[in-house]
Amino acid sequence: MKKLWGGRFTLSAEEWVDEFGASISFDKELVNEDIEGSMAHAAMLEQCGIIHSEEAGKIREGLGLLKEKAKNDELEFSAKYEDIHLNLERMLTELIGSAGGKLHTARSRNDQVATDMHLYLREQVKELILLIAEFQETVAGRASEHVETIMPGYTHLQRAQPISFAHHLLAYFWMLERDRQRFEEMLKRINKNPLGAGALAGTTFPIDRSCTAALLGFEGMYENSLDAVSDRDFILEFMSAASIMMMHLSRFAEEIILWSSQEFQFIELSDTFSTGSSIMPQKKNPDMAELIRGKTGRVYGNLVGLLTVLKGLPLAYNKDMQEDKEGMFDTVKTLKGSLRIFSGMVGTMTVKTSNMHSSVTKDFSNATELADYLAAKGVPFREAHEIVGKLVLTCIQRSCYLADLPLEAFQDAHPLFEHDIYEALDPNTAVERRNSVGGTGFIEVRAQLVKAEAILEEVKKRAT
Repeated sequence: MKKLWGGRFTLSAEEWVDEFGASISFDKELVNEDIEGSMAHAAMLEQCGIIHSEEAGKIREGLGLLKEKAKNDELEFSAKYEDIHLNLERMLTELIGSAGGKLHTARSRNDQVATDMHLYLREQVKELILLIAEFQETVAGRASEHVETIMPGYTHLQRAQPISFAHHLLAYFWMLERDRQRFEEMLKRINKNPLGAGALAGTTFPIDRSCTAALLGFEGMYENSLDAVSDRDFILEFMSAASIMMMHLSRFAEEIILWSSQEFQFIELSDTFSTGSSIMPQKKNPDMAELIRGKTGRVYGNLVGLLTVLKGLPLAYNKDMQEDKEGMFDTVKTLKGSLRIFSGMVGTMTVKTSNMHSSVTKDFSNATELADYLAAKGVPFREAHEIVGKLVLTCIQRSCYLADLPLEAFQDAHPLFEHDIYEALDPNTAVERRNSVGGTGFIEVRAQLVKAEAILEEVKKRAT
């Protein structure tokens, strides 16, 4: 079979070589974008007088039929035709005859594929922005239920200070907010038109790139044809932001896994997002959270893979760049699935408030309250720190907690301790009083929720 580009060749590759070089097995994902780009290109060619209106009409009609067939999953692709571009060109030519061959005037597969990926990623990023906002809404909703639910806050995975469970959840809201902002900000770089750059040097035909940019909804165009076809930094930027977001999700997943264990018993996941064991009947495993934690690695791998592909490439296009698509598709799929799973998992989990509260009455996470108590009465904080450290040691030696010590023990440590020390040691008091901006105090947590609600309202308004 003669290739569409085979005019100067006398020998044909063997079938297995063709299959190795073909990308149709994965770039068929771009079928709608390729047709959309071709329709805009044909309209521009007609407007500029490069093809006749009759030919343009046939092309439009043929592409419309292919679009409908694609919608109904009726297109049959073949590795013989390498990629999505040549497959569709063959199908179009079979439908409308020689006019189909004129569609490729003044363009190359190099600027064609770049256009397809810009169109694809633009829509996927817009969808991801909404999915992030939906998950943020779930997190904020659960936080609003648990402003006064007290849990241990941790550093080094050791109990540190009591905090509001809502405060802990909202930490992830703000991480996700920065993730969403990163995706929003990259849209202005994704939304650039590479079509018209040709193979690398532009074209001698009198094309109008601003026409195709407008038809395709691009906000601008690449200023340099070499840059337009040879760089994939817009995909790298997407993968970088995706990796940061998956890191955030993985940390959240790790906490979900810990909290649902017998050792913590802070939450219980819905059966919908859990699995059992084939041998141990009692098991309820947080498999969905573990999968998200695990899938973070593949998103990192996709980023590093593309960085490695691009790092030594001379300008302009090289066949290596065929490796830019599978990682992008996989990253989009992984992010969408992870966000949907997480929204369901957090939205349906049972919070064991009594276990959380019980845990902060049987530890030393209120020790800082003692140091602050003395510091507020004029004792240098470092001195107060040492005094409280010795009180903690006394408790360890007596197998009790700070609130169990008699007032005499406190006053032996320092005469400024008074009976109100027991109120200061109460976990609820400790949390409630921490109303510095961004703190875990109930007033501040409610202020965070007001800000979160305003952000989500703005996102919804822009989406409609």
